[in-house]
Amino acid sequence: MLWHEITIHTTEEAVEMISNFLHEAGAGGVSIEESGTLNKKRDTSLGQWYEFPLNDIPEGQAVIQGYFAEETDMDEIAEQIRPRIEQLREFDIDPGQYTIRFRTVNEEDWANAWKQYFKPIRVSDTLTIKPTWEQYAPKSQDEKMIELDPGMAFGTGTHPTTSLCLRTLESVIQGGEEVIDVGTGSGILAIGAAKLGAKQVLALDLDPVAVSSAGENVRLNGLEHQITVHLSDLLQVLNDANGEEGAKLGVTLPVQVVVANILAEIILLFIDDVYRVLQPGGTYIASGIYKNKEQVVADALEAANFTIVERFRDEDWIAFVARKK
Repeated sequence: MLWHEITIHTTEEAVEMISNFLHEAGAGGVSIEESGTLNKKRDTSLGQWYEFPLNDIPEGQAVIQGYFAEETDMDEIAEQIRPRIEQLREFDIDPGQYTIRFRTVNEEDWANAWKQYFKPIRVSDTLTIKPTWEQYAPKSQDEKMIELDPGMAFGTGTHPTTSLCLRTLESVIQGGEEVIDVGTGSGILAIGAAKLGAKQVLALDLDPVAVSSAGENVRLNGLEHQITVHLSDLLQVLNDANGEEGAKLGVTLPVQVVVANILAEIILLFIDDVYRVLQPGGTYIASGIYKNKEQVVADALEAANFTIVERFRDEDWIAFVARKK
């Protein structure tokens, strides 16, 4: 089967929004390659190993590829996506001098090719992400494995925002907490929270593909009794929920921890909703925040009566740990 491949050269800052545009336009799959920064020293503090050399994409830049069925009118797709990319500038997201190009490829050339680049990766002191198709033996008794097949959903743990969020969860989860994961994607953060000792996790996503993928990954890890995956636009499903209704979704409101690895612009939309579902003294982990949005998110958290207790950084990305007063 033949597919149309659209390749967009843009900035790392704009990657998540443009990837979402491609999904909404009907892409059958999206791949992202960010800068390898050839002069960057690779982190081996947790015993990470790297099979492939760094790429030569300029620092701060990224290449996104989307795949569309053969019968798709790609000129129409381009006309649909270009104004949405331009509109990002209105939200202080700079897509740079982006370029768009097309080619036709065979399905076998892309459907599974990306898997050769997704290897087991140690993302924290105790968490290791293992693709389902890879063989890997834990290096210690303390190592906790996250089995993962992301499919078409976002979240392999290799992006700085995801690994940053998992490390932040490791510093917050003490054991026995009830957690809500907003924008769960592949379910990786919900699974990580459960592996770290959370009692119950509610994983929410607006995308039915993500809900399906997260549900399958929860089953792969044998965590169906701890994690409930549900379709929801952010926390909309809980906006009018009381403790009893929350329990039907697997958690008892209010909860002890909320985690969201979403763009800053989205985080700003539902801070008050997060405050409502957290118990006093509860913790909100907000990640996916690019460096140019750090202050505006900090101001919004404090205006909503959160106390920022810590900030974690990875490259140009920030995760906030905020506590409800």
